[in-house]
Amino acid sequence: MRVLEQLEPQGVFRFFEELCAIPHGSRNCRAASDWCVAFARERGLEHYQDEAGNVILIQEATPGYEAADPILIQGHLDMVCEKEPGCTKDMEKEGLDLYVEDGCVRARGTTLGGDDGIAVAMALAILDDRTIPHPRLEVVFTTEEEIGMMGAVALDASPLRGRKLLNLDSEAEGVFTVSCAGGSMARCALPVTRTAFAGTALAVRVSGLVGGHSGTEIHKGRANACMVLGRVLQAMGAETELRLVTARGGGKDNAIPMESSAQVVASDEAAARQAAEQMAAALTREYAVADPGLRVEVTACEVSETPMDRASTEKALCMLTCLPNGIQAMSMDIPGLVQTSLNLGILATEADSLTATFCVRSSLGSQKEMLHRRLRALMAQLGGTVSISGDYPAWEYRQDSPFRDLMTEIFWEQYGNAPQIEAIHAGVECGILAGKLPGLDCVSVGPDLLDIHTPRERMDIASVQRVWRFVLEVLKRSK
Repeated sequence: MRVLEQLEPQGVFRFFEELCAIPHGSRNCRAASDWCVAFARERGLEHYQDEAGNVILIQEATPGYEAADPILIQGHLDMVCEKEPGCTKDMEKEGLDLYVEDGCVRARGTTLGGDDGIAVAMALAILDDRTIPHPRLEVVFTTEEEIGMMGAVALDASPLRGRKLLNLDSEAEGVFTVSCAGGSMARCALPVTRTAFAGTALAVRVSGLVGGHSGTEIHKGRANACMVLGRVLQAMGAETELRLVTARGGGKDNAIPMESSAQVVASDEAAARQAAEQMAAALTREYAVADPGLRVEVTACEVSETPMDRASTEKALCMLTCLPNGIQAMSMDIPGLVQTSLNLGILATEADSLTATFCVRSSLGSQKEMLHRRLRALMAQLGGTVSISGDYPAWEYRQDSPFRDLMTEIFWEQYGNAPQIEAIHAGVECGILAGKLPGLDCVSVGPDLLDIHTPRERMDIASVQRVWRFVLEVLKRSK
């Protein structure tokens, strides 16, 4: 007997349980992808599977809906695999142990994968039930969403005719996500020359910062340890002859750095220390609310590398104080939404270069390109270069969205209130698909998923039932 056999809607929970029996963490989705293909073959559905494991399943319209515009339903196959301490399950090879508790579905000792197994389950349940009226359905299951949306990037969208997309990857019932930022990684590289310099070697360390996600938390005013380091070094260099040896900070371009450090050689140790102390006091006042734990420490050290020469040091300090960082523009369409930002996430020093790697985000493609050009212009003046990688398009907010209007009307009828319309300053697959399908009218919804990506992850059963009724009505009314 299946664990979820008594839960309604039975089709949704049956397919969810079947998926949970298949290991499907990121980079381990082939078996789940093949399972979806087998589902299509058994039902005679048109289907496509690519080398990345993405799957497209197509079911023609039911009687009376032949003239309606096709609808895409989309979610991703991969899940985040995390375990409680002491859990012995091999999530690469073993399925999940499901159970029901307090009105929620959970997995014993591990993450559940409701993000985004519920999308897969709902889509398959619709395709499996020929009594559900609908237009032509084009179901898209992508892979590797959790590790960079690589499946969506690789997807060949040529079989898709629809331009209305119902994405089922949101985590809160009652929230319609309608826009996201596009993004890229920008690596700024400054060549440096080194030469001997007589003075006192000092280590400068910035620590105690909160950090956070550069998309969802960039608006909270938190200090960036790499940018703070630049200000401290600039202040020291204004008071005494200073040579930079190394500067480092952060580990991921999309995370606000919590710590950074540098080694310098100063001709006047006392002046350098005093300047650092004064700047630390100013920074403590500036970030008293957002980053109350900010600390700046200067200690004696020994350096194993030759310091940079005067010109290289001046250019490096200019780079660290003048490169843009943080919020650059707020949305005029959606109150409170960060429209454009960038985050210096990784600062590194090699023997012949200083590099600063940024995560660039914007919900307007033109402003993302504006930041690319701004970085290039500054680095060109310093004699450096900028390389752009991982560029993906924004899912731009549509003032005119008939699909969103229909869904809002249905939500009012079923819930008695308006949905929350939300845009996010982070990348989601809808943005990549919007770039592949010009004119895409897209909305993302989903049931309540709690404590996602942790072993405490739960999926609210009643919420699944409400969202299921909502999705069916959207299909019914899309005639």
